[in-house]
Parts: sequence; C-alpha cells; structure tokens
Amino acid sequence: MENFEQDLKERMKRLGVEVIQLVERLPRRQGAEIIGKQIIRCSTSIGANYRAACRARSRADFIAKLAIAEEESDETLYWLEVLGDLKLLDAQSFGRLHQEAEEITKILTASGKTAKQSMTVSKQPRPYTPK
Repeated sequence: MENFEQDLKERMKRLGVEVIQLVERLPRRQGAEIIGKQIIRCSTSIGANYRAACRARSRADFIAKLAIAEEESDETLYWLEVLGDLKLLDAQSFGRLHQEAEEITKILTASGKTAKQSMTVSKQPRPYTPK
C-alpha cells in the first residue's frame, strides 16, 4: 500500500510538472494564457490535495480532501479538452496527458467511494451476539 501511495503521489506531481511545461509552450494569446493559468492551478492542486488527504486527521477529513483532489483532476481533464478543441495541443501531448489525468481521476473516484463505504459500515451498530 505504501508503494502505491508513493507512486500515485509521484504520478500526480509529474502530471502537474508536464502541464506547466505544456503551458509554457502555448502561444502568447489571451485565451491560451487564461486557460494556461487555470490548468496549472488545477493540475498542481491534485497532488497537493492528495498529499493533504494522506495526512488527514479523520476519515471525514480524508474523504473531503480526496474529493477536492478528484474535482481538480476532473477540471484538469476539462481544460485539456478545451486546449485540444482549440488545436493548441499536438495529438501526442493531448493523448498522453489526457489519459494520465483520466486514470488519476478514476483512481481518486474509486478511492473516495471506498472510503465513504467503509465510513458508512463503521458507523453502523454491531449486532449483539451473546457469549
């Protein structure tokens, strides 16, 4: 589990770095600059919020921080799609970054669902069993 968590943190950081590098190659036009700022914020926020979730003080705190990371990951997908629609990304960069953001979003979504389910199960009273 520790390796999975560390690998995921690294993937999230790498995605943020690659998005920053991508934005630095965008044309210096108003629309591209505005989108560039948005996608840098959300793509780098994924890893920051996941790291915060890993240090959560409670399961509810973990779920809340994980949900923010999931939202930021989904927003990153949105901005990548906008850049793709505007033909500001080459197909290879778009495909690779979009796939990675999509995989991270799926992992965060599944993790959030699992955490919520286990929280619900742990809150239910245990049936009395006489000894």
